[in-house]
Amino acid sequence: MPEGPEVETIRRGLEASMVGQTVLSVNVLWEKSFLAPMDLITKIVAGARIVHLGRRAKVLIIELNNGYSLLFHLKMTGQLVLVKLDGERFAGGHPTQSMRDVLPDRSTKVIFGFESGDRLFFNDFRKFGWVKLVETDEIELDPLVARLGPEVLSAGFSLAFFQSQLDRHKRAPIKPVILDQSTVSGIGNIYADESLHLAKLHPQRLCGSLTAAEVRRLHVSIRDIIASGIEHGGTSFSSYVNALGGKGDYLEHARVFRREGQACPVHPDTMIGKFKVAGRGTHICPKCQRLA
Repeated sequence: MPEGPEVETIRRGLEASMVGQTVLSVNVLWEKSFLAPMDLITKIVAGARIVHLGRRAKVLIIELNNGYSLLFHLKMTGQLVLVKLDGERFAGGHPTQSMRDVLPDRSTKVIFGFESGDRLFFNDFRKFGWVKLVETDEIELDPLVARLGPEVLSAGFSLAFFQSQLDRHKRAPIKPVILDQSTVSGIGNIYADESLHLAKLHPQRLCGSLTAAEVRRLHVSIRDIIASGIEHGGTSFSSYVNALGGKGDYLEHARVFRREGQACPVHPDTMIGKFKVAGRGTHICPKCQRLA
């Protein structure tokens, strides 16, 4: 599932080409992918102009000029592919050949046609992702959005707020707590492992066992890792074109994620290991991140 930096990369890449575009048509190929009645989609979306692209955690928000917005959640296999009239394309999401092939294909669930002749394809092979139509003023009331914690790089994710969240889960391991989107938005498995390694904390440390200095260190590490993820355009697991026209290269700079059996960047004499924490594959350096 794309994490905050990946969705932010998609937002930034699509924003330049989509703001100002007028929607000419909406073709829903799989009804369950678009969580709105077709007559409402036709009435509200068709003819509307895109005025802003935003993001809340892992949700991409396309704001229309009529008081409504489209929410996109890519889940495990979702993609957004903008194919311009001149053939140029921008894509982001789960990397598959659909990002490069002729569209629509069997993964395509929704097609947005624009007056310019450009088309936006929402692809989702496993059908877990969705598009939702909501009133812009009520986005924060959406059941998913309403439970989200603050964005990592926002003022709301203060050290005091972070400490309060850890205090609520004193007997829980730290990794699943920072993966909880109500604690902080946009952190997934990749950036949780990276943040904990940078902070030199074992993912199974109980929240209540962390000292004030360790909490401060983790707070800074989370912010630094997310900022780095955005700077490097997110991650990719195979060759694909992302929304900025290049390959997300964060994994080339990763500290521990998907580096099991390789040397730790801090302790070259120690190999990175992998095991499960709360059902999630977890990467650590046993020398940097001691449990006791």
